[in-house]
Amino acid sequence: MGLKNDPQNNLPMGADLYGELIIAEAERPKTIRDVLPGLALATIAALAAAWLSEHYGAPLILMGLLIGLGLNFVNSDLRLSPGLTFGSQTLLRIGIVLIGAQVTLMQFGELGLPAFAALLVIMAGVIIVGISAAKLLKQDALYGLLAGGATAICGASAALALWSLIGEKRIDQARFTLVLVGIFVMSALALTFYPVIAAALDLSDRQAGFLIGASIHDVAQAIGGGFSYSDAAGEVATIVKLTRVALLAPLVAIFAMWLRRKNLVDGGAAAKAPRFGLPWFILGFLALVVINSVMTVPAPITAGTKEMSTWLLLISVIATAMKSNMASLLTQGWGSFGPVLAATAAAFLLALGAVMII
Repeated sequence: MGLKNDPQNNLPMGADLYGELIIAEAERPKTIRDVLPGLALATIAALAAAWLSEHYGAPLILMGLLIGLGLNFVNSDLRLSPGLTFGSQTLLRIGIVLIGAQVTLMQFGELGLPAFAALLVIMAGVIIVGISAAKLLKQDALYGLLAGGATAICGASAALALWSLIGEKRIDQARFTLVLVGIFVMSALALTFYPVIAAALDLSDRQAGFLIGASIHDVAQAIGGGFSYSDAAGEVATIVKLTRVALLAPLVAIFAMWLRRKNLVDGGAAAKAPRFGLPWFILGFLALVVINSVMTVPAPITAGTKEMSTWLLLISVIATAMKSNMASLLTQGWGSFGPVLAATAAAFLLALGAVMII
């Protein structure tokens, strides 16, 4: 489905890592010259964040986030949009691939079956809370499924996949937009506060990484939040978050069968369950994980990929923050965001409970 960000649709723009992107036509980079202004601004902000981090001992990614949010007024300048989109999407994907050079299959094994089972319980609980909150607020249960499913799985990608099944006849574009706005704003706030809460609770790197990776919706914010806590926490957050992304395909297939059984799927193309393959950045990440596990990678290469991935993630988080429209939250009724807020709170609380017992 091809959605455009225009005055009629009035859809927010956000990074979506699974391949279904909501991007204005004006944002699509056509030449290197289109990308340079926005990318240069994000890079300068990254240098400023690095200086502040080095001189004041503050977490690098957190400094980048705060600078990006402080500059988010620039998203009104269309000349910067292609570069910011490139930074928030393409550079992030490359950065995720390079993180694979710091991760081994042993670390996946260390995550363990109990952690994976806890992750499934968290995702199921979040979806149930989203549906329950929608019913409590006298909204359609399908709206709760959309909000809860998007929050539980991987943000905007899951929202798009679920909406393609439910159809515009049952959930109009305006309410779909509210879910996207809510997810993006909640992810940005979570990136700011979750690492601070984890530090206040004196969580270990593994605990903090699982908490952040299991509870933040957007991939960029989840990985950025993990690395703002520590490198070790960032690696765990990456594994946990990418596991959630990989579960998009089977979960959407399950939802499709359930919706068809309840006769809640619109006809036409929307009635066909979307087919998903693993996106290239996850395949690249896994390939480097395998290489790093079966052979000894020279130290200079490992150090170089780590440094490069840090910078790419920093620029990506800054570009994503610059593209965010925090004011859009204030233009909508708070009740409309109820299911997203409830699902977000459930994700955090369930993940926090899980890290205390696994």
